[in-house]
Amino acid sequence: MADILQGLVGIRDYFHQNVIFGAGILLVCGFFGGRLAQKLRLPAITGYIVTGLLLGPSALSLVPDTVAVQLEPIPHIALGLIAISIGGRFSLRQIRNLGRDTVSITLFQLVTTFGAVTLLLVLFGASLPVALLLGAIASATAPAATVAVISEYRARGQMTDTLLATVALDDAGCIVLFSVTAAVCAALTGGASRAVVFSSVLKPLWELAGSILIGLVVGYIVHRLVVNRRDRNEMVVIVLGFVLFASAVTMELHLSPLMTNMVLGLTLVNLSSRNERIFRMLEPLEAPIYAAFFALAGTELQLNLLVHVGVLGCVYIVARMAGKYLGSLLGAVVAGSSPVIRRYLGLCLFPQAGVAIGLVMIAQQNTYLASSEHAVQMVTIVLTSVLVNELIGPPIARYAIFRSGEVAGTGLSGSTLEDTDVEELQA
Repeated sequence: MADILQGLVGIRDYFHQNVIFGAGILLVCGFFGGRLAQKLRLPAITGYIVTGLLLGPSALSLVPDTVAVQLEPIPHIALGLIAISIGGRFSLRQIRNLGRDTVSITLFQLVTTFGAVTLLLVLFGASLPVALLLGAIASATAPAATVAVISEYRARGQMTDTLLATVALDDAGCIVLFSVTAAVCAALTGGASRAVVFSSVLKPLWELAGSILIGLVVGYIVHRLVVNRRDRNEMVVIVLGFVLFASAVTMELHLSPLMTNMVLGLTLVNLSSRNERIFRMLEPLEAPIYAAFFALAGTELQLNLLVHVGVLGCVYIVARMAGKYLGSLLGAVVAGSSPVIRRYLGLCLFPQAGVAIGLVMIAQQNTYLASSEHAVQMVTIVLTSVLVNELIGPPIARYAIFRSGEVAGTGLSGSTLEDTDVEELQA
């Protein structure tokens, strides 16, 4: 038995340096993990994430952390496709129809989450600057998991559209809120140099404005290249090429690829209705990309963080979830939204990932936090929240989307499977 175990360890160590093996085992095991999750009435992406977690350094270590570095392009491709698909759902007509609901829900859930997290952290002993910064970071919502659940179940309807618009606006609102909070914290702590103030306050705003501008320009270029083109293969190549190009440019400029590709999709769908076919052509690419992306994300989750999170980490996670749900409920009530939106939309806003991690890294530049235990504490709390919410967020979102009656084939308020197929054939 010992010889067998030693042999398995030897095989594992041999393949540790092989990135192709890492990618292959993530895809294959992720596929089976996703199917198992579906049999357990969970979203497939929960299976992908748990599979990655089990294969990664936190558990079996079959896929080492070096593979995540070598496969770094995969998350950018996946987020680019996710972002462009979000933007492609919002023509001007849809924006006008959803405008009041979306703005109200987005603002209320941002402010309520910020207030709940800040207040409870202070009550449980956190310093005011740390509580304020964590409150602002808590307002961020990761769209990838929610969009993947919506795509998996082909959900369509008013609640789904409002949800997508909310997660799209959430990133912009979170960046503005964080910038204002960072300025307040710089004033509270004192001694902040001009360079630090610029980095903490103006940099996120520049990230938002620059990302939107690049998305508009690239969207217009892609529109001109594909609007009259008939060959589907050529169209897919052009769109994918420009998604990767836009992502690369924004990363080099330290902007947001997510926001840029979201604006790119929104620009395409509003310049011509003919561009709507682009998003249908990209759908077959989603399954393998999602499997690789979420399985890879699972390998980066660190279970040992759960041991170190402490009371403040638990307070942060619970307060954030309560703020998201109650804030979206209040916003929906104020906007006069339907009972379905009031009851279920907030349950889809729990996932948290890339934006939150990026903001906590910027927050560390505050003079009060630099090289201190407060910085380590904040990073640990945010990373633990990412771990917890990426695991429990998708199943909760699945429950909410099914209860809303907007899942294809349910025969309720969403499109039926047959209706969707007819629409695609007509297109």
